[in-house]
Amino acid sequence: MILHSESFGKGEPIVFLHSGLQTGLTDFEYQRDYFKEQFQVIVPDLRGHGNSVSTDLSDIFEGNAKDLAETLERMGIGSAHIVGASLGALVAIVFAKRFPDKVRSLTISGVMAEQPDNWAQLREQEARNQQQIFQYEETNAYFDQLHKGDWRKLIEMGQNEDWYPFEETKDLSAIAAPILYIAGEGNPSETKGVLYYPAKQDNVHVSAIPFASHLVHAEQAELHAKTLELFLSHVD
Repeated sequence: MILHSESFGKGEPIVFLHSGLQTGLTDFEYQRDYFKEQFQVIVPDLRGHGNSVSTDLSDIFEGNAKDLAETLERMGIGSAHIVGASLGALVAIVFAKRFPDKVRSLTISGVMAEQPDNWAQLREQEARNQQQIFQYEETNAYFDQLHKGDWRKLIEMGQNEDWYPFEETKDLSAIAAPILYIAGEGNPSETKGVLYYPAKQDNVHVSAIPFASHLVHAEQAELHAKTLELFLSHVD
């Protein structure tokens, strides 16, 4: 399917893939304004989010990767810099592996390289946090307004203990494009990747951002943007 997308500015294409339960316009807002003076900034709604309505969330990573390839093709874009956070970063990894010719560079944050020892505990806590969303009428109304499809199915997907694609995140060696891995220092499961990835391949650059955790792109938006800008300045 073609993902609903907005485009800002002119120049080399850069695609920002939002985190779960967000949309192209509600996430990466700082980065969108920061980069639109030099790049064509593209912000899609991933499958099941915003205006990209879909009832098929059976394999959200593969599905979104194919969707993004079709979307870029429809827009006449051969390749782009791909930036993703959390869910968007997981989609970005799969996209970069399946469609390497379409990726100039890959920047990811909010990603675990390996399954942590306390994965079951982390998943249960996250599941409880997500279930609490249903208890607040204002929050439900906000997401109802934000997503044209049934966003509750996205939360159901995360209840599955095997939902996280560790088979994809643990090995990025199939990606030849330059990679930037960003982690917030407050998330130990993700900061492990700062040492893990460069030890395995030399096309990975890393950054640990202070005073941030899982959503480092939002918690320290300016630092994230400047780090990304520095990285892009070194991409051939």
